[in-house]
Amino acid sequence: MHLSRPRVIGCWQVGDVLIDPGPSSCLPTLLEALAGARPRALLLTHIHLDHAGATGSLVERWPELRVYVHELGAAHLIEPSRLLDSARRLYGEDMDRLWGEMLPVPERNVCELRGGERLDGGFEVAYTPGHASHHVSFLHAGTAFVGDVAGVRIAASSLTIPPTPPPDIDLAAWHESLERVAAWAPDRLAMTHFGESTDVEAQLRELGRRLDDWAALAREQDADAFAAHITHEIELGADPELVAAYLQAAPPEQLYAGLARYWRKRAEAVASGP
Repeated sequence: MHLSRPRVIGCWQVGDVLIDPGPSSCLPTLLEALAGARPRALLLTHIHLDHAGATGSLVERWPELRVYVHELGAAHLIEPSRLLDSARRLYGEDMDRLWGEMLPVPERNVCELRGGERLDGGFEVAYTPGHASHHVSFLHAGTAFVGDVAGVRIAASSLTIPPTPPPDIDLAAWHESLERVAAWAPDRLAMTHFGESTDVEAQLRELGRRLDDWAALAREQDADAFAAHITHEIELGADPELVAAYLQAAPPEQLYAGLARYWRKRAEAVASGP
């Protein structure tokens, strides 16, 4: 129920573990769904506000809550000012309405990951950058909890699209991460945006193909032309009642901004030489 719309953002629950609690603007919905249950741990695929913004609020509520996050994201949970400044440049005046507050997480609650760990409760961790440099995925009992690395695919629709907001999209790393998820041979993928799917290989292939196609499009077109093309593609490929949820989960102007920044960084790297 993000901004009163269902199936945009989801939090997964496995026993007493939550994966990606979402933003604090959705915290009342999460607490209602927990119905008094007290989680033992939070597993964060990455620290973007739509996935992890409520983390500090939950730790404030339950001070013993353990928070597992990649080491590159940990410092920004403990001191989120730079993360919030970056997000504010992207969202402007909509920042509070979209995400609510993000409270700092005490360092004692944070457990840093690198990938390759096996956590209590039977969770296997893989480092899966590309959407974000600090992105990880979790495998549990045949389900891969993939955050954003396997795309936005809203349940009941077959369309899978790559979420590519700034600041650190990396196409090569993303393709390697898709291979890493595929190597798990999971029975299903669990996406934050939104739901689960069982045609794993087909979804990962579609995501990889569209990632390359949209990156090429962002290199060739300006922001308005890109957004118009992407919106039309979503309208053609998604179930009509889900189009608004796709556009809310992955706004085309942000997809362009992340890909355009990727190409600028590439050009700057070439210009600066070895």
